[in-house]
Amino acid sequence: MAIFLFTTTLPFLSLPTTTLNSSKSTLTSILTNPTTLHHFPAIAMNLCTTTSAASCSSMQHVPEQDSNQTERVANLIFQRYTSNNTNRSGKGTAIVWFRNDLRVLDNEALYKAWLSSQTILPVYCVDPRLFATTYHFGFPKTGALRAQFLLESLADLRKNLMKRGLNLLIQHGKPEDVLPSLAKTFGAHTVYAQKETCSEEVNVERSVSRCLQQVGVPSEESVGAPTTSNSHPKLQFVWGTTMYHHGDLPFDVSCLPDVYTQFRKAIEAKCTVRSCIKLPASLGPPPAIEDWGCLPSLEQLGLYSQNVSKGMKFVGGETAALSRVYEYFWKKDLLKVYKETRNGMLGPDYSTKFSPWLASGSLSPRLIYEEVKRYENERQANSSTYWVLFELIWRDYFRFLSVKYGNLLFHIGGPRNVQHNWSQDKKLFEAWRDGCTGYPLIDANMKELSTTGFMSNRGRQIVCSFLVRDMGIDWRMGAEWFETCLLDYDPCSNYGNWTYGSGVGNDPREDRYFSIPKQAQTYDPEGEYVAYWLPQLRIIAKDKRNFPGNLYIRQIVPLKFGTSSRHNKDDKSLGARRANDKGNERRWNRR
Repeated sequence: MAIFLFTTTLPFLSLPTTTLNSSKSTLTSILTNPTTLHHFPAIAMNLCTTTSAASCSSMQHVPEQDSNQTERVANLIFQRYTSNNTNRSGKGTAIVWFRNDLRVLDNEALYKAWLSSQTILPVYCVDPRLFATTYHFGFPKTGALRAQFLLESLADLRKNLMKRGLNLLIQHGKPEDVLPSLAKTFGAHTVYAQKETCSEEVNVERSVSRCLQQVGVPSEESVGAPTTSNSHPKLQFVWGTTMYHHGDLPFDVSCLPDVYTQFRKAIEAKCTVRSCIKLPASLGPPPAIEDWGCLPSLEQLGLYSQNVSKGMKFVGGETAALSRVYEYFWKKDLLKVYKETRNGMLGPDYSTKFSPWLASGSLSPRLIYEEVKRYENERQANSSTYWVLFELIWRDYFRFLSVKYGNLLFHIGGPRNVQHNWSQDKKLFEAWRDGCTGYPLIDANMKELSTTGFMSNRGRQIVCSFLVRDMGIDWRMGAEWFETCLLDYDPCSNYGNWTYGSGVGNDPREDRYFSIPKQAQTYDPEGEYVAYWLPQLRIIAKDKRNFPGNLYIRQIVPLKFGTSSRHNKDDKSLGARRANDKGNERRWNRR
């Protein structure tokens, strides 16, 4: 879960008070009322259409294997990444502050804590700020679907820690309040945590560090550290969010290229991916604690359960993540065709679907790298196996951009301070949000997002382009709505992609107009995707589903370029040609 821009007041544009309150009230009623939330897809339709019961009967779990199968797969992968050749020589107690690294495998913070101590205290803080509202427009910061995914991830992390002789202490409160208190109670010499890069996370880190300096602990320290009568617990960060380590880059992050291709070529030529860290089979013992705390319910977080009745239902946690890697790479053997299928929109297997677990840190990008290389050695290497790594490099790039540009990533003008007269029209935005624009391809994608918490990479680029190019709406409204809904939300990829898509990103060459007629003809030529999410279109001939005319709701705005006629094959706009003909190298959590 991301915390950013929470404590910094910036001179942003905002909705008028009446608009903001109205929008926030509408959203609150939808996302917190158990009755309306259960029927959210129908409410989002704004009573535009009647949904048939038959359309809600298809739902697929990701991964699709049952719990026993996922456990067996995960245990085998755990065995492969276990080593008992490292000697533990530390003293005292170390705390592991879990954040967006909810895994055991390849977790350097956990490994360093084990090396430096005799006992480890793993902690997760349920920070109330995660469940507040977004910075500008007052949307729920974490929607019910991602909150449920988080709770599943924490339950799975606790289970996997217990298998290795530990547990997970669940504490409700701000880390800067919880961690110093625990450090004092247990005499911890160090708090280990994964380093984050966006301002809200960094502000929390600074608060934790400042409060730890006010705590005195007994002098027993890890080997090699100076011994005094009293000392302060240290806060030690590790880098664990990217495939390529920031310390291995061939340039300082402040000199990061503004063109992705230049970045990619440089690191591919000069860097290597570090090996996954192998942990011992036993990480215990933990401190003596009677009550390790309970996971909160959604209701305790101010949310209500949202059932996924169709589309994809993602299962949270490291066990599910490892099972999906096995399922996609080895069981279904889909890695070899990834590049050919990656632009799909319907079903679980057109792409890897790793992104929700990467965002929560339940899956290490370096583990994916090693599995790709193992697949290349044991089965085959081709452009598809490379392309999965290509996508992970994009993810790395957005993370490093967040270090280079800081809060500029969230400014209305983006890193280049582009001046543009954006609209914050409430009616237009809500039509986009609710999937009632009159363009089936837009509406279907927005309904998938609100129903499942997921949307394809292709879909994200299309709806982004429509919101900012055709509607002229402030891109931050779209970015914040994605922040609410996406299972795979992380601030770097989300806001990085929105700045690119709206033309305010760091690369001035980017032109992000997507022609809806062209996209529909190319990626949903028979209207299967739109008919799945808009079942009223099933009765229409396949070649007319994306362009149903008067058989569908009225289009809320005209397109900036081209028309909705399926015969319009001569879109002359430069932006449309670049976005479609080039294949659009940018990747928006396609994994």
